[in-house]
Amino acid sequence: MLDQVRNDVAARVQAHLEAEIGRYGGVVAEAMAYASRGGKRLRALFVMEGARLHGVAPDHAIWPAAAIEALHAYSLVHDDLPCMDDDDERRGMPTVHKQWDYATAVLAGDALQTLAFELVTDGRGHPDGAVRADLALTLARAAGAGGMVLGQAMDIAAETADSPLTLAQITALQAGKTGALITWSACAGPLMARDDTGAMKTYGDCVGLAFQIADDVLDVEGDADMVGKAVGKDAAAGKATFVSLLGLDAAKRRAADLVTEACDALSAYGGEAETLRQAARFVIARDS
Repeated sequence: MLDQVRNDVAARVQAHLEAEIGRYGGVVAEAMAYASRGGKRLRALFVMEGARLHGVAPDHAIWPAAAIEALHAYSLVHDDLPCMDDDDERRGMPTVHKQWDYATAVLAGDALQTLAFELVTDGRGHPDGAVRADLALTLARAAGAGGMVLGQAMDIAAETADSPLTLAQITALQAGKTGALITWSACAGPLMARDDTGAMKTYGDCVGLAFQIADDVLDVEGDADMVGKAVGKDAAAGKATFVSLLGLDAAKRRAADLVTEACDALSAYGGEAETLRQAARFVIARDS
């Protein structure tokens, strides 16, 4: 079930992004299209499935689903820059600053971020302007100085800190850097339906943290060809991670416990939420 739904969502999001980016021309648009191709599209899946559970039509949900993927793509483009993680490869291809240059990568990332807010506020996504405004406000908070950007800043600061981060600090860092956008994705559906976000927020919080723990495990155990980027960088840099602080086996158990908690949060939806349960399990079983 999950593979089919994920493939369907990925195809629909890809077509939507291509159409929207295709309205622009020039090298920046080319780099935007390049950066937004591929990936697991899990964030979009969380949006689409959360919307389905709350009676929101797919033709409306595709707009915030594409928006979160555009914003995620921007974050990866900037994360890969020499001033950040300095990566040469992403999703098995050269990173944008390698394929083009530093300036083009910065501009493409900037443009993908603004595209995200263009998409999430488009009137075709929801007829109620107040709902669109709420989606944009919550996305800005998840992406900005109190969410993803804060997490990235904490990550950079940790590289030159006098002592490694504690488990509580790593958890707070990753709740911003990785978790904030995943939680927003899970909550977008009920937000569009003006419904309670409690269960989906718990799901998103747990899946987001499990996702990052799985990334830390992949950095230790993963194959670079499968992962699509360099592995072993955290250990080489002496960075504190869930694996370095908990140990490999304990980190895996913690991720599994989080997935169980995420699935339990969906109990009120019954069998209708099975795809989301499978997605949570996939997060810690993936090899890339």
